[in-house]
Amino acid sequence: MTAGHDHSAHDHDEHHAHHGHTDHSANAAHSHSAHDHSAHDHSGHVARYRRLFAIMAVVAIPTVAFSPMFAMLVGYEVPTWATWISPVLGTVMYVWGGAPFLTGAVGEIRARRPGMMLLIALAITVAFLASWGASLGLLDHELDFWWELALLIVIMLLGHWIEMRSLAQTTSALDSLAALLPDEAERVEGDSTVTVAPAELALGDIVVVRPGGRIPADGEVVAGSADVDESMLTGESRPVRREVGDRVVAGTVATDSGLRVEVTAVGEDTALAGISRLVAQAQNSSSRAQRLADRAAGWLFWFALGAAAVTGVVWTLLGNPDEAVVRVITVLVIACPHALGLAIPLVVSIATERAARSGVLVTDRLALESMRTVDTVVFDKTGTLTKGNPAVTAVEPAPGWAADDVLALAASAEADSEHPLARAIVSAGAERGLTVRSATDFASSAAVGVSARVDGRLVRVGGPHLLDEEAAAELPVADDWRDEGAIILHVLVDGVVVGALRLADAVRPESFAAVAELHRRGVAVVMITGDAEAVARSVAADLGIDRVFAGVRPQDKASTIAGLQQEGHRVAMVGDGVNDAPALAQADVGIAIGAGTDVAIASAGVVLASDDPRSVVAVIELSAAAYRKMRQNLWWAAGYNLVAVPLAAGVLAPVGFVLPMSVGAVLMSLSTIVVALNAQLLRRLDLSPEVVAPAAAEPRAATAGPVRLGTAR
Repeated sequence: MTAGHDHSAHDHDEHHAHHGHTDHSANAAHSHSAHDHSAHDHSGHVARYRRLFAIMAVVAIPTVAFSPMFAMLVGYEVPTWATWISPVLGTVMYVWGGAPFLTGAVGEIRARRPGMMLLIALAITVAFLASWGASLGLLDHELDFWWELALLIVIMLLGHWIEMRSLAQTTSALDSLAALLPDEAERVEGDSTVTVAPAELALGDIVVVRPGGRIPADGEVVAGSADVDESMLTGESRPVRREVGDRVVAGTVATDSGLRVEVTAVGEDTALAGISRLVAQAQNSSSRAQRLADRAAGWLFWFALGAAAVTGVVWTLLGNPDEAVVRVITVLVIACPHALGLAIPLVVSIATERAARSGVLVTDRLALESMRTVDTVVFDKTGTLTKGNPAVTAVEPAPGWAADDVLALAASAEADSEHPLARAIVSAGAERGLTVRSATDFASSAAVGVSARVDGRLVRVGGPHLLDEEAAAELPVADDWRDEGAIILHVLVDGVVVGALRLADAVRPESFAAVAELHRRGVAVVMITGDAEAVARSVAADLGIDRVFAGVRPQDKASTIAGLQQEGHRVAMVGDGVNDAPALAQADVGIAIGAGTDVAIASAGVVLASDDPRSVVAVIELSAAAYRKMRQNLWWAAGYNLVAVPLAAGVLAPVGFVLPMSVGAVLMSLSTIVVALNAQLLRRLDLSPEVVAPAAAEPRAATAGPVRLGTAR
């Protein structure tokens, strides 16, 4: 429902079959957004890493198998003729397979922010140089690390590929926006029309919009009238009547009849282009938290360098420079555990897979990490907390009539109509088990209502214009319903009012449980809507929502989110319309309802396949569980370093123990196995809505404390 319209009046026409969101996929190929290339680059990047990992995995097999040190550990000898295989293939792996880490390390050095790339590059470079030294007889044979170099590169490429894949699943919101425009427009030239591309339209052109067709540019209606589905732009379910003189927006749909529109804005001046700029601006300005693994890797880098320096100095001072070289190199190689490279990507990969099985698609890894810190969840009302479709919520019979009889007559009269309100009335009759009798002489009148003969009596159903035509008075209850923002239809039999129907956007039963569970977790719930204050207050009071922003224009939703963030809140936004796209991008975490528009989905870090708001709680639960696993894995990976590095450095040499390289390698592999097994435990997490947010016994139980209604923006 759109703010600013009289909710008691409804444009009531049976031809409104094209209700809701339409499929934009056919237009996707025609997207000319500049972000096309970045989307393709991202998927190409993932494919390159997958290919590089596969090639290196194959090359690693002979590199490891013909490594003298690996052969000695396992218990066989490498033939003399094959001793060159590991150095040659190891060099190929270092130069080709190690390239992403070497270039990444250069970037981290330039940025003066050492992280995972620099730690990996340090380890593989030291292993590469030491191995050549051992192969050429310049260094101790114990420093033959070709097998370790190969495994390190393969496992790090695997971790990096898993990570890139999890980050690359998102699509471009701007491409989806461009896809909302029709492929072609019909421009009026003299007495005929010419088909042109929307990009060729100029200010002042007149275009013809056919019934069911998309409006190609922002403009003003100069002929005709139609119910226009603006849900892609506003997210609100009710179609809006647009007549001569009214403004219409590119991408919206004339559902029931044709229009002639004079173009008033093209290109960058259109509403869609404005929303596109807002999305891009919010996406670009989103603060990206530094990753856990990078921070840990940065600390380990300095730890490894410090340990290596101390090791070299101490062993040299002890008069054993040869052992100093061996120990320093061993420390630097061991300092890059395989487990650290896999710790985060493995958890994220399993968490996103587990989420997908529960109908939650994580398109941005950082959204998954951030969700656990959210203290405020903002819901768009229509289609999110509510069903997005009108439903009969009350029947008030006139004296001498029964409610079921009134509803049965209305359903009989509306049976032949495809209008959303008619469908709601027929559905309500079916839910009550009422008999819908056959009607004759069906007729409808836009903005008035419908009429039909039922059992020989003339039954009419409609809004205030119908009452004006019949010179009939509305029932007293209509005033109360109007204050609540409901749609009011009266039922007349042979010109006499026999009852009234209250229709409203029905609140989802699941919304009560979702709000109650969020409150239990200490999360504030905010509702944002373009609807009038009365409608918003009614829904908020039912659900026990903490704060409401009503009458919010589409372009102001993102600034409302920004305002909450300026108050110090960590905000998650849940929405489904194009108008929600900038707000989804602005929020710390954007959550799109999967039944919503392509643009909303593309702007979000998390997409809910279902329209069940309890899934938001599931995302918080998953985020907290994944974060716990990340921390456990990082502590294990780093803990291995904290123990293995001093032992490799020779801390216990005075008591006769120095960690052999072979034992260090075994510990490294064990660390990786533990991390992998720990990540697998996430698969046991139950994210079903009824588990994460059990239904409240009574709807009012969802109210946790007073409802603090904010002012409309």
